[in-house]
Amino acid sequence: MGKIVQLDEHLSNKIAAGEVVERPASVVKELVENSIDANAKRIEIEVEEGGLSLIRVLDNGDGIEADDCVLAFNRHATSKIKSEQDLIQIRTMGFRGEALPSISSVSQVELKSSTGNGPGTYLYIENGKVTKQQQTNSRKGTDLTVRNLFYNTPARLKHVKTIQTELGTITDLVNRLALANPDVSFRLKHNGKELLHTSGNGNLLQIIAAVYGIQTAKNMIPVSCTSLDYEVTGYIAKPEMNRASRQYISLFMNGRYIKNFALSKAIQNAYHTFLPIGRFPIAILSVKMDPTIIDVNVHPSKHEARLSKETELVQLVENELRKVIKAQQLIPEVNFEKKEQKHKETDLQSSFSFEYRQNSEESKPEDSADFLNQKIMHPVETPIKFQEAEKINEVVDTLLETKHIPETNEKVTPLSENPEISNEKIPVLYPIGQMHGTYILAQNEKGLYLIDQHAAQERIKYEYFRKKVGQVERELQLLTVPYTFEYTAHESAFIEDHLEFLRQVGLFLEPFGQNTFIVREHPQWFPKGYEKETIMDIIQQVLDHRRIDIKKLREEAAIMMSCKGSIKANHHLRNDEIFALLESLRKSEDPYTCPHGRPITIHLSTYELEKMFKRVM
Repeated sequence: MGKIVQLDEHLSNKIAAGEVVERPASVVKELVENSIDANAKRIEIEVEEGGLSLIRVLDNGDGIEADDCVLAFNRHATSKIKSEQDLIQIRTMGFRGEALPSISSVSQVELKSSTGNGPGTYLYIENGKVTKQQQTNSRKGTDLTVRNLFYNTPARLKHVKTIQTELGTITDLVNRLALANPDVSFRLKHNGKELLHTSGNGNLLQIIAAVYGIQTAKNMIPVSCTSLDYEVTGYIAKPEMNRASRQYISLFMNGRYIKNFALSKAIQNAYHTFLPIGRFPIAILSVKMDPTIIDVNVHPSKHEARLSKETELVQLVENELRKVIKAQQLIPEVNFEKKEQKHKETDLQSSFSFEYRQNSEESKPEDSADFLNQKIMHPVETPIKFQEAEKINEVVDTLLETKHIPETNEKVTPLSENPEISNEKIPVLYPIGQMHGTYILAQNEKGLYLIDQHAAQERIKYEYFRKKVGQVERELQLLTVPYTFEYTAHESAFIEDHLEFLRQVGLFLEPFGQNTFIVREHPQWFPKGYEKETIMDIIQQVLDHRRIDIKKLREEAAIMMSCKGSIKANHHLRNDEIFALLESLRKSEDPYTCPHGRPITIHLSTYELEKMFKRVM
């Protein structure tokens, strides 16, 4: 007798449930997606005990015909597809016909549904079997309740997480469904307490406010771009609004939440050097495309998808997001919670009285007169709100220590008339002095600015080296005493295979005996005093990555070199050095963050200062 047997339908459903119904959130996902497919504009989700005790989804969608209600709980019964052609151009959230039978095989289910034409249908299903069927009211829509999830599969129940963990997963899921469908009103309750309520008026920014908070919504940047195959819309957060997890990146493809590593990486790449290491952006992007380009039938949970033109989409998103971010004013502002009120900033005269700490090695007035006396014509606009109140006392203490110099009467050169300065991303700043030999204090008509001198010089050097490593010219410095480097046999073989590659970033290595290399010359623009260390670090980057990417190596080399030799903390600068640093920063392409993503400049507005001193109430 053969060993292979045909499994009965009940056991098959339980096995299928293991793929489709992983946890309570899986049930919520399948039921809510059915409601969306049914054209519902109002969906209410009620859960108890993290969804283990009860999950109820009520909608005002199209409803289910009486003849279809029982059939809907049979395996592979679906209204979404009817032919193989439908499978390659899926336009609905669900399509497999596995959700309802899988759910009902591991729970107790009640269904009430009506199309609004005549009486509705009531079903009670337990352990996968319909045990009760009768007519019910004719309210259009579907009301489906799932009780005692996994009651008949104790092994599965044993692996369910805590109530709070399961609730968190459900909340995250409903949040994303709401973000993907701003024209649908969602209401989520747990144990009678409302956790989310959206209006369904189509305003995505309002959904972001409901999910992530009003302050986050205020700092979102709209995104809209198209290509021949894709239309991308949504919002991304300004760099200051970052998180410690990638979970705040939400990608929707044709309305479906999708996890796509390449696209998520493209979003992170767009924020390169704008975010500190270990921090991630907030992004909500919706991608529309022809259904034939995407295959969502690759995983039971439908969280993954294959794209036939993925590279095109990745490049479109990374380039557009980078462009949008770079177009923003990104100077963080110290801001205190306050009641909304109208306040007119003090109208300063065209000449200012500047305060600064005298330095024993002070520069001559003629060295910096033109820079000092330029009239401010382009003040900062729409600064990011930045909570940093703990630094205020230090700022005030430092200001009290500063000395004063007389007001200057020299001729002012308006910024708009200076041909060498245009399209600045930060305004002209007038130095006051230094704090702890680490932060430069400067002012203009908009208030006080604190500049991290190390981060500022890192940004300036990074942009310089980024250009240089991409254009290795024969600007070489011949060494009187060549450098030698020794490596293991395995490392040496790898380096020798990539000597030409290393030349593209300015490293001219020659084999010099067993497992040894010699460098006789290097680019003149290598960081002074750190030439040998720079060569060693770049070689180590190549050894660490193994997979050679010239673009990435050049980028990492520029970041590494920018840090070497930059002004460190507790280093006091002469006034002419401060002026030169600020001027160079203003001319930078992206003067807001260092290459590691830390902010360079913090702004404390005149209003905030006046409020601290009770000049305004």
